[in-house]
Amino acid sequence: MADAILRDAVAADFERVLALNAAEVTQTSAMDRARLEALAALACRFTVAEADGRVVGFLLAMDHDAAYDNDNFRWFAAHAPRFVYVDRIVVDAAAAGMGIGGKLYRDLFAQARRRGIDRVVCEYNLAPPNPASKAFHDRFGFVEVGRQHVAGGSKLVSLQQLVLAPEAMP
Repeated sequence: MADAILRDAVAADFERVLALNAAEVTQTSAMDRARLEALAALACRFTVAEADGRVVGFLLAMDHDAAYDNDNFRWFAAHAPRFVYVDRIVVDAAAAGMGIGGKLYRDLFAQARRRGIDRVVCEYNLAPPNPASKAFHDRFGFVEVGRQHVAGGSKLVSLQQLVLAPEAMP
């Protein structure tokens, strides 16, 4: 597989983004076309990674000013003045190990810095556990700043934060 390039998502990518999300729905959350369109409209960053002409990953993020009705986003809004919230980052299992997730995050970090935002926040599941996401976020230096039950109590999430250094990230 060729090295992935990043670009802004377009409507023609939506079906593939939905398929990638569906493959990881236990770690993210369900999303249909209408939900994706709504999230895309709120996003400060909606990036896809493309390799060999195929979307192999995506990242959806909102900034602190978004009118996003989400339990985790609201938690961060109550605890941090300015941030970029990663709603979801998904990479095709067939592209694992290619550094695509890291490339998507480094792009987001650079964009946040350009906008004068030094805090990137997200969450990952503790129950059901998501050890791959924990390891991924640990590698970038994210730290837990809280925990909460979501999805009617069926999930416990670790609320994570990374304060961006002014220099390049890993």
